[in-house]
Amino acid sequence: MGYEPIENYGVIGDLHSVALVGTDGSIDWCCLPQFDSPSVFASLLDDDKGGSFKICGVDGEQTRQLYHPDTNVLMTYFSNKDGVVLLEDFMPVDGASGENGNSHSPRIVRRLTGIRGTRRMRMECSPAFDYARESHQVTRGRAGVWFTSDSGRRLGLSLPIECEAKLADGGVTSEFEMHAGQSLCIVAGMLEDGETPMILTDDMARQQLQLTIDYWKDWLSRCTYRGRWREMVYRSVLTLKLLTFAPTGAIVAAPTCSLPEIIGGSRNWDYRYTWLRDAAFTVYAFIRVGMISEAEQFMSWIQDRCNEVVAGETPNIMYRLDGGSTIEEESLDHLSGYKGSKPVRVGNNAQHQLQLDIFGELMDSIYLYNKYGSPISYDLWSSLRPLLDWVAQNWGQPDEGIWEVRGGRRQFVFSKLMCWVALDRGLRLADKRSFPANRDLWLRERDAIYEAIMEHGWSESRQSFVQYFGGESVDASNLLMPLVFFMSPTDPRMLKTIDAVLEDLTSDGLVQRYDVKDAAEDGLGGQEEGSFSMCTFWLVEALTRAGRLDEARFIFERMLGYSNHLGLYAEEIGPSGEALGNFPQAFTHLSLISAAFNLDRKLGGGV
Repeated sequence: MGYEPIENYGVIGDLHSVALVGTDGSIDWCCLPQFDSPSVFASLLDDDKGGSFKICGVDGEQTRQLYHPDTNVLMTYFSNKDGVVLLEDFMPVDGASGENGNSHSPRIVRRLTGIRGTRRMRMECSPAFDYARESHQVTRGRAGVWFTSDSGRRLGLSLPIECEAKLADGGVTSEFEMHAGQSLCIVAGMLEDGETPMILTDDMARQQLQLTIDYWKDWLSRCTYRGRWREMVYRSVLTLKLLTFAPTGAIVAAPTCSLPEIIGGSRNWDYRYTWLRDAAFTVYAFIRVGMISEAEQFMSWIQDRCNEVVAGETPNIMYRLDGGSTIEEESLDHLSGYKGSKPVRVGNNAQHQLQLDIFGELMDSIYLYNKYGSPISYDLWSSLRPLLDWVAQNWGQPDEGIWEVRGGRRQFVFSKLMCWVALDRGLRLADKRSFPANRDLWLRERDAIYEAIMEHGWSESRQSFVQYFGGESVDASNLLMPLVFFMSPTDPRMLKTIDAVLEDLTSDGLVQRYDVKDAAEDGLGGQEEGSFSMCTFWLVEALTRAGRLDEARFIFERMLGYSNHLGLYAEEIGPSGEALGNFPQAFTHLSLISAAFNLDRKLGGGV
C-alpha cells in the first residue's frame, strides 16, 4: 500500500478520540474508544498489518480535501473524467448527535454523495485490534459485518444494500457505483455485547451531519479573535478542541504515537497523554480567544491532580486522560514503524523523569485563570503551598528538563527559569488574594534563582543565555524569558539571545530546539531531527515583544506556509518541508495562537 506523507492527513474526532483521514480516503490511524486506547486502525505505523479503513475511486483520480467551514467535518473529493464523488467524514459529538444519556458510543460516519457523472467506488475495511497484536473473527449480518477480537472487543461496520460485502483476510471489501445525486452512508463503530450494526439511512446521516456541523459552528462562534490570520487561528482553536477529552477537559499532546522526528530514526514517542507543561499554554490560549469554559474545565482537571498529591511528593509530569499516572513504555517490535522508523513505542518512560519546569507552567496557568477566569478556591491554594515550598527547597537540583533528555540530568536554564515563575506566581497570587504563604522563603529563593540564571546561565563568550549552567550551546526554550516576564523583551541580554537563536538554530526562518550535535547529551546518539514548529512561533513572539515586527511578521507568514493543506501542523518540519513527528501537535497550535494574538495586537489589529 505504501505510506502517505504525514502532511497528507486530515483529522476528525468526537472529543474522546480522533481518526486520521488521508487525501486518498484511507483512515490509517484511530484508537477507540479514546485517545490512549489501543489502536483499531494503525497502518500509519505498519502499512502491511496495521489495519485501515479506506474509501476511494476504483480508477485513477485527483483528490481535494478541505473542512466544512468552521468545523471539524472533513470533505474529500474524488474526481476523474467519469465523474466526481464527495466523501464527508465526521465523528458525531455527544450532544450533537441527537442522543441523550451519559454513555459514549464512538463511531466514524462516512457519507458519500455523487456530484457529477458516475463513479465506481471501492471500500476496504481491515481492522487490527490492539496495535495488530490481536487476531479477530469476521461475522456477516443483514446490515453489515462485525469484527470480534480475541479479547472480546467488537467493531461494527454498517453497509447500505448497494454495498455487497466480500469477506477476505480478516477484512471486508465492497465495490459499488455512485451516480450524480445519489447518497449513501458507511459507519464504523464499537459495539456492545450482543449489539449488531444498524444501517444509517441517508436521512439519518444528513441529520447527524448537520447536527455535527452546527455543533462545531456554534462552539467556534464564541471565539473572540478578529485579527489578521483569523482562518489559521480558528483552525488551531478547532484542533485544540478536537484534542480535548470531554469527560475531564484534559488535552492530549497529540493523538498519535511513534511518528518519527526523522525518517528511520529512533526519536519516536507516544504523545497521547496530558502533560502539566501544556497547562499554562492551554489556559492562556483559550483565555486569549474567549474560550473561558474550556480553560475552566482544564483548570478543574489540574485541581484534581493537585488534590491527589500526597504530602511530601510532587505531581507527575504527565497523566493518562482519566488522571491515572501509569504510562509504562514498551516497544512494539512486530510493527515496522512509519517508513521503517523503529522502535514503535507506546507509553512513555519520561513519566519517571524529574522535570522542574512543570511547576512554573502549573503555577502560571493557575495565576492566569485566577486573573482572567474565576478566583481559585482556598482548597486549591492549600494544595499548592506545599508544592511551592518544595520548589523553594529543591530548585537547585539537576533534572531532565523540558526536552526530556535521556542522557542524564543537568542544570538546565529553562528549568531554573520556570522554578522562578512558580515562586513568582505564587507570591503574586498570595498578595492578590491575601492567601497565607511562606513569603519570606519564596521571595528569598525566587531572587536566588534570578541571580543564578544571570551568573551561570549567561555565557560571556557566546553572548547568549545557554542551555545549561556552564554550557555554550543555545536553546530555543530561552526565548520564553520575556513571555513569562522574567526579563524585559528589549534587555540587551535578551536581544543577544534572540540573535544567537537566529544564528545558531534558525534556517530559512525555521527554528531547531537545540543543536543535537553540540548540546547536552540527550541519550539518543546525536541523531538529527527537524525544526520544532512551536520554537519557530516562540521566536516570532520574542521578536514581536522586542519590537522587531518586520522580522516577526516575515517569519510568521513563512511559517504559515508550512502547515498542511488543512492548516494543521505536526511537531516538526523536515529538511524538505515535510511534516515530522506526532500529528497534529497541540503545543504547536497553542504557540501559533499566542504568536498571532500578540503580533496582531502589536501591528494594531482588532483581536
